Amino acid sequence: MEAIWITATFALGLAVRFIGLPTLIGFLLSGFVLSAMGYESVDALDRIAHLGILLLLFTVGLKLRLRSVLRAEVFGGALIHLGVSTLLLAPAIHWLAGLAWGASLLLAIALGFSSTVVAAKLLEQKRELRAFHGRVAIGILIVQDLVAVATLSIAGDHAPSPWALLLFALPFARPLLYKLLDASGHDELFVLLGLLLALVAGGLLFEHVGLSSELGALVLGALLAEHPRAKEMSNSLWGLKEVFLVGFFLQIGLFGLPTWNALVIAVGLGLLLPLKAALFFLILLRFKLRARSSFLTGLSLASYSEFGLIVANLGADAGWFGQNWVVVLAITVAVSFVVAAPLNRRAHDLYQRFEKRLVRFERPVRHPDDEPIALGSAQIAIIGMGRVGTGAYDFLTQRNERVVGLDSDPGKIERHRSKGRRVLYADAEDPGFWQKLKLDDIKAILLAVPEVEAKRIAATQLRLAGYKGLIGATIVFAEESEEIAAAGCDLSFNYYDEVGVGFAEHVWEALYPEEPGD
Repeated sequence: MEAIWITATFALGLAVRFIGLPTLIGFLLSGFVLSAMGYESVDALDRIAHLGILLLLFTVGLKLRLRSVLRAEVFGGALIHLGVSTLLLAPAIHWLAGLAWGASLLLAIALGFSSTVVAAKLLEQKRELRAFHGRVAIGILIVQDLVAVATLSIAGDHAPSPWALLLFALPFARPLLYKLLDASGHDELFVLLGLLLALVAGGLLFEHVGLSSELGALVLGALLAEHPRAKEMSNSLWGLKEVFLVGFFLQIGLFGLPTWNALVIAVGLGLLLPLKAALFFLILLRFKLRARSSFLTGLSLASYSEFGLIVANLGADAGWFGQNWVVVLAITVAVSFVVAAPLNRRAHDLYQRFEKRLVRFERPVRHPDDEPIALGSAQIAIIGMGRVGTGAYDFLTQRNERVVGLDSDPGKIERHRSKGRRVLYADAEDPGFWQKLKLDDIKAILLAVPEVEAKRIAATQLRLAGYKGLIGATIVFAEESEEIAAAGCDLSFNYYDEVGVGFAEHVWEALYPEEPGD
């Protein structure tokens, strides 16, 4: 049985990837194909699917930063959009499908969510996760995930025991959890710790006191979110989570083949996606975002969510509606992925085409993160404040140069500022950033970001913006020099080639120290 599952999901996942669609569609299709062949879901697959959901929620918790979620445009945008879409969809489902109000409300909420997986992957492919609109989109998705978990707890009809009150003491366990993270190394023991926290300390513990295991996984992840190794933990569990989630989507497909009526409903809901994006656009404009940021964020969220499937599956298990509605939502999610992928790849082209019409909706007062970026009196800008950029910053400031650093990692920016360095937020791969940057007094720009594509984009955008000063960039491979030179760089520095020279200089100075008075 397992061999058939793996073969079918791999074959169809690979097939849809070849035509440029998310592999998730292939996994759903494999379930439908196996269902047509007479296969049914079994307990083992149910357990695999549940593990995938718990790991998904645990990794969402690991990325949960209260500061990013509690911003007005994120928290307000997510809840207002979900509220409006639910108020519009619930009556429509009730009257058109003849379902009870409770079932209609649950389905409407499920359709209000956007896909975390699709949005994150598309933003990552375009290197826009850290752009302003990317951060807003991810923040909204996190708020939606929180609502989804709350819905799972309420709709699941879990009756908490009095012992559940003890869970309020979990934050006091954070120092112990941090010590476990620090002591577990970087290999398989680290992965096992992640599984222990997500599935046992989170899932089983919360189930034992009458709460949903999904909520437990999210809470345990959130407790670790501020630890420096939270991102490493998320990355280490990524592969396991993705494999187990394949079981969830395969399980959905095995519920049964869609009817023609289900296909019609799914296509009809797919046609509502532009309205979903437009609603995000209008709401985010009210929070003073530029038309460009609002448009790109809305387009990133123009999909239906895998969380919607989880919520709908819970409703079907509770007997609120039949399993056929889960199949309908599965097809709807697949349709939305088919629509979202090509639209998001052309997002910037689409904005340029409609820019004149869209900017009319902008408010006269802009969001602080969307204001033009002034570099003050600085004459040298360093983009990318990692080890190389930091070393260059300190070297130049010691020689009384007026320097400003720019980086796309808010946490890194805070650390630099605490040490007295002047560092601003900037995403070198966001074309909109270069439109806001004031370069009047800058005589040199150092590109110290690691990705060669980011350096190429930055150099190209700088020259398109009319910058005439010096552009230098770090490189790792010799062939990168020609690529960034063609984009507009004046000089490049291969620090792997030069590190040996620097090392030898230090050794030479240690062997032959200068005598006093020399």
